[in-house]
Amino acid sequence: KQTLLPLLKEETPSFIFPCKPAVQRPERQHMVMELLRCIPLLLFLLFVCGLDHFIFSILSIIQHHSFIEYSYQTSHHLSVNVMGASLMAQLLRGTIGALNTSYDTEVETSNLACLPQPTGMTRQQYLHTCLPLALLALLCLAQVYPFRLRRVIAAFYFPKREKARVLFLYNKLLRQRKNFLHLQRGRVARQARQPPELGTVLLRWCRRRWPWLRRCLRQRCTLCGTPETPQHQPCPNPDCFALYCESCW
Repeated sequence: KQTLLPLLKEETPSFIFPCKPAVQRPERQHMVMELLRCIPLLLFLLFVCGLDHFIFSILSIIQHHSFIEYSYQTSHHLSVNVMGASLMAQLLRGTIGALNTSYDTEVETSNLACLPQPTGMTRQQYLHTCLPLALLALLCLAQVYPFRLRRVIAAFYFPKREKARVLFLYNKLLRQRKNFLHLQRGRVARQARQPPELGTVLLRWCRRRWPWLRRCLRQRCTLCGTPETPQHQPCPNPDCFALYCESCW
């Protein structure tokens, strides 16, 4: 709770506040990992759609440029004429005359039945194919909000466990804060022992020379780097030019 242990600015990004609608840093890391897992599916889907379009293009080229049409025409005429008026001539005329034939043949054919008949996918079909992956990515973005209910559900069914978790978190924050102050003191001490840069010296001289420039040439907090406000506290040492915000001070 806020009244038990107010969080510092450096501690706030490591926690998840359920009432904030924005996606916070711990949730953002998990969300990015889930989105990265969708990349192989996206690449596979793009490969399948590209392969489908490539095969359709090849079959369409074969269909349009491999069409062959055949036209076959023949004529057959057979006529046997037997001259004479004898009995043998009449007999031959009656027998061999039956062989007289006459016909014309015209055949037209093509290889249309052997050619492929490809059918390309429409935009709507491509959209329906990509829609499940889009829904999966949307679920990766929206899953952070249902995940916030896990602690509430666990606290409802296991109140003693929730109390132990709160105490553990409280003691952990106290240890981290103690170590944080120790590290920051060492960092500020090392920074103070270093000679100031030329730009820093010029900035300090301008602030002393023209006090009205302090609104434009604002300093920053030595620890967290927040811009200067009226609530910032300067170091009481006159030889130190460090400035601290209210929480860091």
